[in-house]
Amino acid sequence: MKPYGECIYCGGEVTELLERIDYRFHGQLFILESVPTGVCGQCGERFFKAEVAKRMEDAVRRVDEPVSTVAVPVIAIT
Repeated sequence: MKPYGECIYCGGEVTELLERIDYRFHGQLFILESVPTGVCGQCGERFFKAEVAKRMEDAVRRVDEPVSTVAVPVIAIT
């Protein structure tokens, strides 16, 4: 049995990769590294197992000192 099954959007094959994830929580942007993520090889959609999604939320809730920080440009297109 495949851990993610087929993509629910296009039916493509979903493979687990370690990804960098942009995660927003209470209006703040976090970048999570090495997150086990199901990625569709056909359309690129990403999927998370329930336990991984819980770990992601727990990690940003209890962050005291991030591993590093980065500046992110904000651009308005008018």
